[in-house]
Amino acid sequence: MAQNTGAPKLNFEYWLDKAVEWGQATTSESQKDVCLHLPQLQEFLNQTYETLKHMDSIVAIQQFPLIGQLLGRLCWNPFVIGYDESQKTLMWCLCCLYSCEPQNPVELKANSWIRSLLCHLLSSSKWESNEAETSTFISSLGYTSADYYCHLVKNMVFLLVTELRGNQFNGLNIQGRVSASRVNAVSLFCLPLITLPDLTPLLETLLLYHGGASKEVLSSEFLEAVNEAFLKKKISLPKSAVFSLWLRHLPSLEKATLYLLDQLLSIQWSSLEEVATVIKDSLL
Repeated sequence: MAQNTGAPKLNFEYWLDKAVEWGQATTSESQKDVCLHLPQLQEFLNQTYETLKHMDSIVAIQQFPLIGQLLGRLCWNPFVIGYDESQKTLMWCLCCLYSCEPQNPVELKANSWIRSLLCHLLSSSKWESNEAETSTFISSLGYTSADYYCHLVKNMVFLLVTELRGNQFNGLNIQGRVSASRVNAVSLFCLPLITLPDLTPLLETLLLYHGGASKEVLSSEFLEAVNEAFLKKKISLPKSAVFSLWLRHLPSLEKATLYLLDQLLSIQWSSLEEVATVIKDSLL
């Protein structure tokens, strides 16, 4: 369990017991108890994320077998996700558990479950207050829950990409009408979702976006996170987007260079052709 893995503060058993006790916080007693424990819960979630972000998703699930049950219950507690910081950290933790290259049906099912939780956290509608009504609503659209959530993410990405790219009317580019603060907000919104495959078009659009502002409009946290995910091959981006990332954020270029040098020095290569392939794949 978490206590035996070098991370004694990650007391999953305690918080899972609490999450079960709270349920969906339908009584005044459970609501008061959630509010009382929110600061400690947020600290726990932050520590969990800091641990997970350095781990492979499969290893994380094996090392912390209770994490899925805990995150799932917390995501459906309105008093927990009503606190913005908790909602954001829950999304970050879920993305750390997402398998970029699922190898079996279990990992595929886990990815689908994670997508549904992320979309539940992202979406805010009157149907969300009642799970039965949500199910009825989704069914009336002719979708299964998994299909609905998948379409929700894709539609959200499509709308944001359309907004950022602007429209062309008689050769007039109105891209500049999107405010710098709006672009910055979209980049921050992407932070917990960067490794989701459906988000790739939005990442590319943001990296290639130039609205005429004198200062960088994308958040440095976003640029660093995209670079980190690219270097660790958690995402795939076209060359143009990667080059734009490095040109607009030199610390990312420096990190990519150091990452390549570390690769070249720490691994014994069998041939010069293999070294050449690694250098070519790095795009440097």
